[in-house]
Amino acid sequence: MAKQQPARQPPNVETETLDMADTDLLPVPMDLRGSFLLAMPALGEEGAFAHSLIYICEYSTEGALGIVVNRQTNMSVAQLFDDAGAPLLDKHWHGVPVYWGGPVCGDRGFILHRPVGSWQSTLTVSEEIGMTTSRDVLEAMGRGEGPEEVLVSLGYAGWSAGQLEQELAQNAWLTIPGDNAEKLLFQCASEARIDEAMRRLGVDPLHFSGNAGHA
Repeated sequence: MAKQQPARQPPNVETETLDMADTDLLPVPMDLRGSFLLAMPALGEEGAFAHSLIYICEYSTEGALGIVVNRQTNMSVAQLFDDAGAPLLDKHWHGVPVYWGGPVCGDRGFILHRPVGSWQSTLTVSEEIGMTTSRDVLEAMGRGEGPEEVLVSLGYAGWSAGQLEQELAQNAWLTIPGDNAEKLLFQCASEARIDEAMRRLGVDPLHFSGNAGHA
């Protein structure tokens, strides 16, 4: 697989916002925002994305941005609060893992959440789900006032213009519609997400093969 490159630099975690007006008006070959990508055996067993399920948060002719949603790290969300110097009053986060979201900007937090809400720097992925990179959502979570459901990751997966389309043509990824994505993201155990994603296509995980392509 080609080296991952960001579609464009994501917003600063504290001050910048995602301005989608320039890209939303451009024609795209398909609409993958809010969909899932499942890594196919064609990517290899040793690659960075082997056995990964990615939720696509941004997609345009300029490229794509997604978050790996099935690979937990050894870090807890509480540790992330400590590293960020953010106050933590809600002890719930001590047992919640941080995910490896991808190889780009691995020291930066990306928070998938439901509902979308109104935060300083949020990318609206769907009517139900947003991705926020600003500190205000983290501080609200620490007070027990954040979104109802969250998935916290460090880093993201990015593709430059045309890169993802080329990989799809090479059967590197299986595309899975994002209908009811909030159930898979927030209510399904991380180790069961790939199996659940395949079942949504009517595919038996035990018979999964590298010959599949677009859904």
